[in-house]
Amino acid sequence: METTLNKDEQNNQDDSDSSEIDEVEPRLKYVRIRNDLEHILQNDAASCIAVHPKFLCLGSHWGMIHLLDHQGNNVKSKTLQAHTVAVNQISIDHNGDFIASCSDDGKVFIYGLYSTENNHNMSMGRLVKSIAIDPNYYKSGSGRRFITGDDKLVLYEKTFLARMKSIVLCEAEGGVRSVAWSSRFVAWASDTGVRVYDLDARCSLGLIKWSRTADASPEHYRCNLQWSDDKTLLIGWVDVVRVCQIRKRTMQEMVNRDLPEFVVDPVSTFQVDFYISGIAPLGNQLVLLGCLKTLDENGKSQRPTLHVVEPNGQDFSVICANSLTLRGYKEYSCNDYHLDCLKEENRFFIVSPKDIVVASLYDADDRIDWLLNHGKFEQALEAVTANGKDCKKHTLLYVGRTYLDHLLKYQRYDEAGKLCLKILGRNKKLWEEEVYKFARVHQLRSISSYLPRGDVTLDPLIYEMVLYEYLKMDPDGFLQLVKEWSPSLYTVAAVVNGVLEHLLVHNQRQNVLLEALAILYIYDGKYDKALAMYLKLRHKDVFQLIQKYQLYSSVYEMIEGLMDLDTDRAIQFFLEKDRVPSEVVVQKLQHNQRYLYLYLDALDKKDTKDSKGKYHDLLIRLYADYSRDKLLPLLRRSDSYPIQQALDICSQRQFYPEMVYLLGRMGNTSEALALMTRELNDMESAIAFCQEHDDKELWNDLVNYSLDKPGTRDEEICFGYYVPSPKDRYLRRSSAHGTEDRAHFGDPRTEEGASQDDV
Repeated sequence: METTLNKDEQNNQDDSDSSEIDEVEPRLKYVRIRNDLEHILQNDAASCIAVHPKFLCLGSHWGMIHLLDHQGNNVKSKTLQAHTVAVNQISIDHNGDFIASCSDDGKVFIYGLYSTENNHNMSMGRLVKSIAIDPNYYKSGSGRRFITGDDKLVLYEKTFLARMKSIVLCEAEGGVRSVAWSSRFVAWASDTGVRVYDLDARCSLGLIKWSRTADASPEHYRCNLQWSDDKTLLIGWVDVVRVCQIRKRTMQEMVNRDLPEFVVDPVSTFQVDFYISGIAPLGNQLVLLGCLKTLDENGKSQRPTLHVVEPNGQDFSVICANSLTLRGYKEYSCNDYHLDCLKEENRFFIVSPKDIVVASLYDADDRIDWLLNHGKFEQALEAVTANGKDCKKHTLLYVGRTYLDHLLKYQRYDEAGKLCLKILGRNKKLWEEEVYKFARVHQLRSISSYLPRGDVTLDPLIYEMVLYEYLKMDPDGFLQLVKEWSPSLYTVAAVVNGVLEHLLVHNQRQNVLLEALAILYIYDGKYDKALAMYLKLRHKDVFQLIQKYQLYSSVYEMIEGLMDLDTDRAIQFFLEKDRVPSEVVVQKLQHNQRYLYLYLDALDKKDTKDSKGKYHDLLIRLYADYSRDKLLPLLRRSDSYPIQQALDICSQRQFYPEMVYLLGRMGNTSEALALMTRELNDMESAIAFCQEHDDKELWNDLVNYSLDKPGTRDEEICFGYYVPSPKDRYLRRSSAHGTEDRAHFGDPRTEEGASQDDV
């Protein structure tokens, strides 16, 4: 069984230092192989490994070869005592049917897992450091070839008569240290460098020399060879990485020269700051297993490291790097570690003498796990949203609720409320579960604007809880919610009771809560209470409310209140389509004469047959009190008032022009003329009045008034509109000035007199 490495496992008994947490998002995850492998390594130590998609082969220091599945279990109890000393290298054919191994005991071991026909157990009589089996060894016509490396590179193949034939391909200075076979090409390393051999052409394609330094000589370090594909060779040796590409020579290169068909081109070469224990491909990137060049403060080896790098010509960039806590790492050096891989699966097997760890690419679930564990919740949400179809473990809901709990824990309530909308969707049950989390910390306000209110709604109690929290903590917000939310979401009566109870105890923000209460009464169908509340608040929406719900009969007891609220709007409302009978308005405004005046004045302007002149008797008194300028025009145009009553009103207030008009209408012309002359002293109007009535007695009254009034000459009357005869003039003069004047007027042709024509 594979087990993911955790911090406890990464610290062995000899190391009390805790691992540093790398905040850079990793590329790889690590799993320690356990099961039967643990028992094997308790008594033995790993010396090499070869992996196949079906199984893995582990060579031990005791010369054993253990066939295990990828979880560390023995395969059919297959344990081979192939050698008497440590196994140096193991190779597996492409099909996984045959394995080959070598050792310092001089033996080469070829073993068929399903057939013994092509097995070999050969003694070479010399140390055999490396071996590579033909990838096509399982095929009957392949020649059943394999290559060994000691002081020279030797090819073994099966001849026609089923005998093994050996062919020395190359002599090796210092011996062959490692071999890797792919298709027709074999790469091998000696102390001088790396060669690539073309098995079909039976020629070397050249030597890639390795530099020597005072600090590190190639012969002291294992050369790590790995084919990325049939023509791409990866080399990691000492602290230098080379990526080589095999290509065909061009025709120009081949002209007049005896050269191999293929050539090896180093496409990338760079140096790293650690010793390389293994190399493997990862797409266009490389995986490097290495050991740090420096020891720790106690002179012990430090943890091995696994790097993912991206080559770029003579340089490279580090994608990620991880330190690995393998059992007993303090006692091991670079050559004690091995790295093999399953290229198709991007799985990397890291081997130390007492431990095997498998590194594999983070899949969508692994990445989300890491992001969650490192508090990167927003990135985790983005990842699960973008790659949800690749996730087997995580869902948007799981990641979202984990993030939600984190936000609530750290009191980031507004963010949490917004997140609910994204992750809970239309799931009623989930919404209710999360809402109670907000309720426990008294933060329902943070989620209120995101609660579902469309096709999907929650239990009414949820909305009531939110409203009650607003009622206690944010009255303005409570009013806003009452306006915005449909009353179908909650039980209106319950909320009304809550507001009333709150108002009994608290005096703050009463107007806001009363407005909310009015709206709730409307929702509950109690329009009279809503109207009363609006009037108490002097809220002008009361008119809209009345019109919307046709509450015309409900306003009969509120007429004066509506006038208080907005006189013009109220009068306009009363008069629209006779919604409120004028009798009702007049009755309700009897105690407020000014409002009554304003209403009746507007009513009089409205040209309706029913109301025309109906209230002129009242209006005369009201005009007399509030707008005298309108009184006389009303008296002149209307016949719908008691004249005597109107005269009394005007007499009480000494409105003489109005009295003159009324007296004239009543036939009291003399009294009217007397008012004009005595009170108003308006001769022009008096003359006009006399002309209007064409009554001699009125003229006589006017003349008499003129004669009685000092300083008034008859010419002033004559200057007006009336011209008396000479006789009248004489008589008037006689009565006014005595005999002398009569004599004077008796002879119109006298020197001092004037003729009638002159007049």
